[in-house]
Amino acid sequence: MQHFIFLLLSLLSSISLVKAQPVLRSADNKSSHRIPFRITAYNNIIIKAAINEKDTVNLMLHTASSDITLTEEAVKKLNTIQFTGAVDDVKSWGGGGNSSRYSNGNQLTISGLNWSNVEIWDDQNSGQESDGKIGLNFFNGQVLDFDFEKQQLTVGRTLPKNLKKYEKLALASQGANLFVKGDLKIGDELLEAELLLHSGYGGDILLNDAFVQNNKIDQKIKITSEKKLKDAYGNVLTTQKGVLPVLKLGQLQLHNTHVGFFTGTVGRQKISVMGGDILKRFRIIIDAQRQHVYLKPNHFFKSGYSNI
Repeated sequence: MQHFIFLLLSLLSSISLVKAQPVLRSADNKSSHRIPFRITAYNNIIIKAAINEKDTVNLMLHTASSDITLTEEAVKKLNTIQFTGAVDDVKSWGGGGNSSRYSNGNQLTISGLNWSNVEIWDDQNSGQESDGKIGLNFFNGQVLDFDFEKQQLTVGRTLPKNLKKYEKLALASQGANLFVKGDLKIGDELLEAELLLHSGYGGDILLNDAFVQNNKIDQKIKITSEKKLKDAYGNVLTTQKGVLPVLKLGQLQLHNTHVGFFTGTVGRQKISVMGGDILKRFRIIIDAQRQHVYLKPNHFFKSGYSNI
């Protein structure tokens, strides 16, 4: 296994430009479209896309990001990307002072869906087996139905009719980020946490520094490992991992999930996240208004947890 796992926490990136939101257009005016994807061994969602009708890329669908970024290595292989500017003070998960170039006026095509005037950014790293990432803002105003068993995303205008078997949770939106409330059961304690839906993180639960410190999490759970992580710009951080006895999402319960948190600088990790190893265990439907998420356990629900 590689010593470094590339996590694209672009939720903490700050690029001070006013960017137009991409507008989704269908080539056939269907009310819904199915987009095939594949799940990597690192629990990332990979979608095949075409840029400017000539370049083909594998993009990681990133539920905690916006826009499109491509790795520097991927850009070298493409023929149609022309960078028109750069921003030098990009703050990433692991630090500031990073630089990122951008390219305007591109076209994007995914499974019969088209976008024009797309802005594309570059960075150093992306999820394994991907050339870059794409955010959920490309599907604004659309219902998103993630079926991990069939490995397909259905993008449509309305919710499915029968949702009785789903657990309905409220979503809190902050920009491109979507949060749900979860309860962490440790011994006799039940600790409420706001968790970011984060498909770019392949692990289970990653807790923010303040939550860990205030609740003395490192003293209450069994520590099982320590790893080093890289953000999209190559900054390195160290994380410890332990076992969370119970994670509750509404009435749904997952047992003995992995939970991670950073050591060293307190206050760097400000958001708790729920990663791909948890997300893939559900059929996930997100409404068009990003107000609710519907969860139904699938055949991955009781499978073993990844060591990511």
